[in-house]
Amino acid sequence: MLKLPKKWLVVITVLFGTFTVILNNSLLNPALPKFMEIFDADAVSVSWIMTIFMLTTGMTLPVTGYLADRFGKKQVYLTGLGLFVAMSFFGSFSWNLSSIIFFRAMQGIAGGLMMPLSMALIFDAFPKNERGLATGVWGIASMMAPTIGPTIGGLIIELGNWHWLFLMNLPTGLLCFFLGLKFLTSTRSDRSRRFDLVGFLTITAGLGCLLFGLGQIATLEDLLSVLNLSLLMIGVLLIAIFVFYELKQEEPLLKLSVFKNRTYRKSISISSVQTMSLFSGVFLIPILVQSVYGYSPIVTGLIFLPSGLFMGICVTLAGRILDRRGAKGVVTTGLIITGLTSLLLGMLSLESPLWVIFMLMALRGIGLGLSNMPATTAGLNAISDNLVAQGAAINNVMRRLSASLVIVMISIFYEVRRAQLFAQGRSVEAGSLQAVNEVFIILALVVLLMMPIALKLNKQTNQ
Repeated sequence: MLKLPKKWLVVITVLFGTFTVILNNSLLNPALPKFMEIFDADAVSVSWIMTIFMLTTGMTLPVTGYLADRFGKKQVYLTGLGLFVAMSFFGSFSWNLSSIIFFRAMQGIAGGLMMPLSMALIFDAFPKNERGLATGVWGIASMMAPTIGPTIGGLIIELGNWHWLFLMNLPTGLLCFFLGLKFLTSTRSDRSRRFDLVGFLTITAGLGCLLFGLGQIATLEDLLSVLNLSLLMIGVLLIAIFVFYELKQEEPLLKLSVFKNRTYRKSISISSVQTMSLFSGVFLIPILVQSVYGYSPIVTGLIFLPSGLFMGICVTLAGRILDRRGAKGVVTTGLIITGLTSLLLGMLSLESPLWVIFMLMALRGIGLGLSNMPATTAGLNAISDNLVAQGAAINNVMRRLSASLVIVMISIFYEVRRAQLFAQGRSVEAGSLQAVNEVFIILALVVLLMMPIALKLNKQTNQ
């Protein structure tokens, strides 16, 4: 490892950190029924193990840019990593459900500190014309960890005990921490930077209300409940207040001036839509495979493997193309593949063989790998280096909101549309299939509508 250029040691360091955080989150998904059994809890209570992580991560992201400016990227990143490792260790000794939820909340704060700074640290280490490949290699962690996490988590629950879901973070986490101490470069800190308390309170409260409200909605009745509607409206109002307030500040918490850059705006639009496309598959494919075709959860997990594998391969390939030829061609190609495969998934019938779904998901992984990370890298390349941490934080917030929003919209549409089809006399399988088909067709159209935006992406920094 010591023979590698230092800039690539930076990539390896943050790759391990990113992989550890994302893998931990996906490990816990198959373990939720086990926690219900162990702690004699209902599904709503246990779901807080996942919900609290999402909430605290989302509420931490906006302040990460300020902390990086104030104390330095390396220091904040290692603080987040150290906190994550410590909470993983203590989480393995949890004595009840409430303690697990507390340690998960602290892990979420740690993840919120680490994720935006991963890209910022890579950008500091590489010149603009090499960042595509570097972020592509780093992106393998974010693509592969969610794919293999449920499989590993299921094996741990079957063969071991739940404590190892936390303990297995320690080897990679500690390795990453020591690598970070040695290879990450300290950045200049601005001790005079003023903390924007009003901005912090409004954006964290706004995102907290919005993410929590979205996380509670799975049906039309949930959406129309007074509590959830109130949370969503309060969240939107607070975020609007935050935006108007920040635009008037000399030292804002989040420098929204990055949105003046047209390339950055385009990249946010594309990455948000592709995030929605990614999570739509995560939501719909298990329904399709298990409820419509009657296969086991193991088969569902296997279907995601080629998708994750091809995403991991193509995100690196796309990064190399981005460095050499710019973003326009590779991102547009990725959007076309994602849109067409989504369209074909919307044309499946009850007689469609399983191999067709495997093939379409693998191709869809290629499309997502070619478009998602290159669009993000192109947007961050287009802004000045001192704004990268801020731009990455905003990008992460938008991705989190996009993922939460699309799951809510799809779940409501699916339930309402399926009920209508049942009322018309369709069978459970036929009604479920048509509802899934219609969602994939809508998503395909949304993805393909991004093509004109992708065709205008370029490498200039002044766009």
